[in-house]
Amino acid sequence: MKITPVLIVEEIEKSLPFWMERLGFEEIVRVPDGERIGFTLLQKQGAELMMQTAGSVLRDEPKFAPREDMPVVSLFIEVEDLSAIADQLEGYPIAMPERTTFYGMREIGVFEPSGNIVVFACRAEG
Repeated sequence: MKITPVLIVEEIEKSLPFWMERLGFEEIVRVPDGERIGFTLLQKQGAELMMQTAGSVLRDEPKFAPREDMPVVSLFIEVEDLSAIADQLEGYPIAMPERTTFYGMREIGVFEPSGNIVVFACRAEG
């Protein structure tokens, strides 16, 4: 089994620098939608992330199109080196400063440019 999150966003172009330039994902597939990007598939070290525009979803499968009462996606991404992620996020607005949780994880959280929640975490040492 494989699970790949799909972020439904207004503009893919707004989110690409966050995922590619800051976090090192590579764009594998790009599907145009007129003069914009309608869908993209990103990969990094075996992890995958898809993004599709709300307009593209509306045309493709209207019942899955975002609504005001639809929740934002929250991604929990476990990494080996939280310090490296913190370095990549330097200068980016941090919504949840680094913390150590009661369940033994060090975490830092941001809103990616389309408003989705992204929490990076690694196991706390001893």
